[in-house]
Amino acid sequence: MDTDTQDRAQAAPRALATEAVHAGRDDLAGLGLHAPPIDLSTTYPSYDSAAEAARIDAFAATGLLPDGPPVYARLDNPTVGRFETALARLEGAADAVAFASGMAALTAVLLARASAGLRHVVAVRPLYGCSDHLLDAGLLGTEVTWVDPAGIADALRPDTGLVIVETPANPTLAEVDVRAVAHACGSVPLLVDNTFATPVLQRPLEQGARIVMHSATKYLGGHGDVMGGVVACDDAFARQLRQVRFATGGVLHPLAGYLLLRGLSTLPVRMRAAAGSAAELARRLAADPRVARVHYPKVGGAMVSFEVNGDPHRVIAGVRLITPAVSLGSVDTLIQHPASISHRIVAEGDRRSAGVSDRLLRLSVGLEDVEDLWSDLSRALSAPPATPARTVPAPAKPAARTTDAPVREPSAAGR
Repeated sequence: MDTDTQDRAQAAPRALATEAVHAGRDDLAGLGLHAPPIDLSTTYPSYDSAAEAARIDAFAATGLLPDGPPVYARLDNPTVGRFETALARLEGAADAVAFASGMAALTAVLLARASAGLRHVVAVRPLYGCSDHLLDAGLLGTEVTWVDPAGIADALRPDTGLVIVETPANPTLAEVDVRAVAHACGSVPLLVDNTFATPVLQRPLEQGARIVMHSATKYLGGHGDVMGGVVACDDAFARQLRQVRFATGGVLHPLAGYLLLRGLSTLPVRMRAAAGSAAELARRLAADPRVARVHYPKVGGAMVSFEVNGDPHRVIAGVRLITPAVSLGSVDTLIQHPASISHRIVAEGDRRSAGVSDRLLRLSVGLEDVEDLWSDLSRALSAPPATPARTVPAPAKPAARTTDAPVREPSAAGR
């Protein structure tokens, strides 16, 4: 194959599964490498301080990363840069900026908009509980107006800098029409939290969103062992975000960048396998008389929420294969009670009005066999109510002991 043909082949659009494997790694073969290197340097030597000064001035003025080697790890890191390149390609964005967590990413977006005097935010509930709290508490000097999707246009003000939706939403899996919402936003940027769907199931930028955010801790990493956040957007906003990241320090560690890049390579396979099991579990739960209601999004995915007729805490205590824990998107299946944990920080009335009932459970389906998962879940749904620990008289003690502590018998569940 001649050079021109090679160039045309490289420029041709590639399927998402191919991009997941190769994006951010296209130069490795030419470097004589197969696995991406991990650059752990916090600083980089330079004998030309005048040139360094010019590069830093350019970054401060424009947000553009300086040409040449990195200057300092809070400004740039080659390993993290590979992850940013790959995620931008998967989302169909011009650029992406990575952060230490999803909340650090959202904070940077809000600060970037507020720096232009645009402190008002319009948001649709439900959102992830900490996102809700960050907005509602005004911790960054922002003001939020909560609306239904149909009320977005009427809520916009001259100082509105952002509209935020999460779809499917955490934890009810409610969905919004991104294209319709983007139209209602007019010139105000729409941020879509795409954590649950990932670019495997939806690409909000293609539907009119201007900013896409992920808690990379979840499906992008995919193994429950790395924390991060990332924002996909256009070049201009990415430059602003890098300036905020440099000033505030919410940088992604290079080892985390390496793990997230590795996680992207299996993202399509993991999402599709887990989504198949989730759809089957949703079907079985919907037919189960022990379950009052099931939420499963039209876009699909690996998340299932359901409301039980009995005590949700009994189900949490009764699982054995499924892990009772916060977070989601790992290779193993997790279950949690949002009203107690992920959305506990949201006011009770706001939780309930957003559909987060006290009997709602959220299931993040992993890669286990679906029959094993159903067996564990079904057994937990039938678990008897927890028996309160019974205090029994203490056995006789030697005369020297003057106090008797009560002895608790083990519960029937052995916990």
